[in-house]
Amino acid sequence: METSLTNISLIKLAIAMMPVALVFIIFFYWSLPTKRILHAIIRMLVQLLLVGYFLSYIFSSDSAWIIGLLLMVMISVSSWIALNNLDGLSFKLFAQAFIAIFASSFIVLLTVTQGVLQVSPWYDAKTLVPLAGMIFANAMNSVSLSAERFFTERQRNQSYKIARNTAFQTSMIPNINALFAVGIVSLPGMMTGQILSGVSPFIAARYQIMVMCMIFASAGLASALFLRFNKPH
Repeated sequence: METSLTNISLIKLAIAMMPVALVFIIFFYWSLPTKRILHAIIRMLVQLLLVGYFLSYIFSSDSAWIIGLLLMVMISVSSWIALNNLDGLSFKLFAQAFIAIFASSFIVLLTVTQGVLQVSPWYDAKTLVPLAGMIFANAMNSVSLSAERFFTERQRNQSYKIARNTAFQTSMIPNINALFAVGIVSLPGMMTGQILSGVSPFIAARYQIMVMCMIFASAGLASALFLRFNKPH
C-alpha cells in the first residue's frame, strides 16, 4: 500500500528547531562560540526555503546551459566552503579544491547518471541536480578534512608522504563509518525518503547502494586529487 508524505506547515517545521535550540543553548552555557553556529542555522533556513522556489524553475527548464551553469556555481561554492576554515586561503588552494571536486564529481556523476540510471537527456535536472548535490557535498567535506589535517601535519614537520596518508585516512573516516553503519545503525536519507513515499524497500535499498558507492568514491577521489596537487616539486 502506497502512502503519501504529510505536508509540513511552517508552524510544524518550527517544532523541528526545538532540539536544535537545545544544542545552541549548550554552546552558549558552556561559553563556546555561538556566532558561527547561529550563522550556519540561519543560512540553512534561508537557503532551503528559497531553493524550493528556485528548483521549480530549474526543473521546468530544458536548457543544458542553465543546468551546467548551476553545477559550476555549486562546485565553486563547495570549493570555497571546503577551505573556509584554513588560515591564509589563496587562489591557488581554491583552484586546487575546485579542480579536485570538479574532476572527481564528473567521473562519479557520469558513471551514475549514464552508466547506472541512463538519464536522458543527460541534463535532466530532476535527476542530475539532487545527485550532483550529494556528490559535491561529500567531495567538499572530504577535501575540507584532508586539507586541515594535511597542513597540520606539515606544520609538525612531517614528510609529505606521512602527511598525505594521515590526511587521506582522516578524510575517509566518516565515509567508512557510514558503510559500516548503513542498514544497521541508520537508514540514510534517500532510502528513508523513498520508503516514506511508498517505494518498495528492495528498490530503495538498490538506490541506496548506488548512493553509498557514489559518495564514497567522490570523497576518496576528491581528497586524493587535492593532496596530490600539494605534493612538493
